Amino acid sequence: MPSSTATAADLNRSECRPYRPYGAALKLMRCRDPEILLSGPAGTGKSRAALEKLHLAAQNYPGMRALIIRKTRESLTETALVTFESHVVEAGHLILDSGGQRKMRQAYQYPNGSAIVVGGMDKPTKIMSTEYDMIYVQEAIELTENDWESLTTRLRNGKMTYQQLIADTNPDSPQHWLKRRCDAGRTTLIECRHEDNPVLFDQTTGKLTPRGERYLSLLDALTGPRKDRLRHGRWVQAEGVVYANYDAAIHLIDRRTIPRSWPRFMTVDFGYTNPFVAQWWALDGDGRLYRYREIYRTKQLVEDHAADILEAMATDGRGDDGNWRETIDDVDAIICDHDAEGRATLERHLGRSTTAAIKDVREGIQAVSARLQVAGDGKPRIFFLRDSLVYRDPALSDSKKPCCTDEEWDGYVWDKEKSRNQGEEPVKINDHGVDGVRYAVKHADGGAGAWEISGSDPSDNILNRMPQTVFDASRRERQDEGGGVDYLGMRF
Repeated sequence: MPSSTATAADLNRSECRPYRPYGAALKLMRCRDPEILLSGPAGTGKSRAALEKLHLAAQNYPGMRALIIRKTRESLTETALVTFESHVVEAGHLILDSGGQRKMRQAYQYPNGSAIVVGGMDKPTKIMSTEYDMIYVQEAIELTENDWESLTTRLRNGKMTYQQLIADTNPDSPQHWLKRRCDAGRTTLIECRHEDNPVLFDQTTGKLTPRGERYLSLLDALTGPRKDRLRHGRWVQAEGVVYANYDAAIHLIDRRTIPRSWPRFMTVDFGYTNPFVAQWWALDGDGRLYRYREIYRTKQLVEDHAADILEAMATDGRGDDGNWRETIDDVDAIICDHDAEGRATLERHLGRSTTAAIKDVREGIQAVSARLQVAGDGKPRIFFLRDSLVYRDPALSDSKKPCCTDEEWDGYVWDKEKSRNQGEEPVKINDHGVDGVRYAVKHADGGAGAWEISGSDPSDNILNRMPQTVFDASRRERQDEGGGVDYLGMRF
């Protein structure tokens, strides 16, 4: 029985230890193939199994080096590292005594000289300059094949009798490079099942545990490709996807500095039971849009969201260039859903007026699709910066619903049931973020009080397509010694 002073992490450990792998997890422990992909539904214990193997190897092979990695370092803090510290590592283990806070941790140092390094592909210089015996990639679906192959070149530390790259993922499109790599036999695919997880299924009786019943009921409530992938573990292509030309490998990019001179605006889609979504956008000198910050949250009042908006701009720095701190006054416009009460409340608490969004769905979808299309210069006209989410809503995460716009695209499909408008109207489920994207594109393309894009090339005539009020707000009065204003890299 845990003592009354036991921490939450200690209680988690007591529920989950000793760790006994079953099914796919046991197969992973025994497998020495150079590349392994754990694929399966949500909640099958993929991450736990991979982290247990790293921890075991670090203790049994003195001087070995391992790497825990995701596309971005920031995304590891509340995912893999929580599992590792709360469930895998024994209470009181020496590796937890040093290294600082989880957010800042760079490595776990073992008494026998072994080390497990933590990093992200967004900051590869340090982690790619050393060698490892094992690498664990969480959410490998986020990586490019070039990322993957770059990591394999680091597996040459030689302190273990074998070197291994382990990755986990929920399934995606059957055309994804990870699935093709497995189909070609270059990577060993280990299929994971809910039945292998002792937290969900009693391994003696084969029956669902009470926790398993609750968890699978959440997955059973999903629809479309999310249910196929997260409940049944199938690599399936969503049918009738609205934005078929959205490609995360192209449109979802690493974080970068947003120059102060770029015009900025916000879009807001109101919700309470459904998510409230606020998105921050910037427009570069070639007319390309960048989503660089996002709030995606349920069960809050509009005044609370307004407070979150102001706090995010004051503290998280995602819209800053390092030399200044972004404020609500740096936003040139706030484009909102047509909720009169919501807009009035938001205006009162932000101290800013708002503009009603252009909500024509089909026209907006066409405009977004046009921006997603790769142009003659090899780039699309809209991008989404990784790790833009300010706060991950635990209620949405626990129910396996989208927690940000980046997770909505593949499930946003045409409604086949409405014969009158078949193929012309999207299903109104999990569309709150993409609605905000529509508002942003219509605003940037000349609607909702925004500038007008003239000509076929969005880089044409950038000054002429902006109303004087937006122009005056955007230039920030950045005078130099000669009295000229520096605006989007141009002198005038």
